[in-house]
Amino acid sequence: MIVKATLADVPALNKLVNSAYRGDSSRKGWTTEADLLDGTRTDEKAIEEFFAESGSTILKFLHQENIIGCVRLVKHGSQLYLGMFAVDPTMQNKGIGKQLLVAAEEEARKQHCKSIDMTVISVRTELINWYKRNGYSQVGGIKPMVFDNPSGGIPKKDLFFITLEKFLD
Repeated sequence: MIVKATLADVPALNKLVNSAYRGDSSRKGWTTEADLLDGTRTDEKAIEEFFAESGSTILKFLHQENIIGCVRLVKHGSQLYLGMFAVDPTMQNKGIGKQLLVAAEEEARKQHCKSIDMTVISVRTELINWYKRNGYSQVGGIKPMVFDNPSGGIPKKDLFFITLEKFLD
């Protein structure tokens, strides 16, 4: 079941996102960034701030009352930005990510958005290819990852973002 998250979900969301991207737990899935960045992917304070941000929605995927997936959506005009997309590493490759992506696209349509965009680390080819198989295309060039908040991680090498976008029907 996919529903909107609330402030009460912040601790569980924080645990989920960090387990999906950083540390040894992330290596159980295919979304790990553990070889690219040290530290955490996010923290509770940052997630709390997302709830206060205008146009921001966080969807959560529930399985037996546990949050096993999430995605953050932020409306900017007629476009929806997709971020903080995570699935429990032990539950990956079961279609949960696809269901969350479809729910994000449905939310974009409800909010009368024409497209969804996101940034992805340019060396994450398996992830980029997954998005492309789901209708997303690269737009623009690469841009350096800027880390103004250490709660987002510490790069182990120079990293760059690409932007992916999907136009909605």
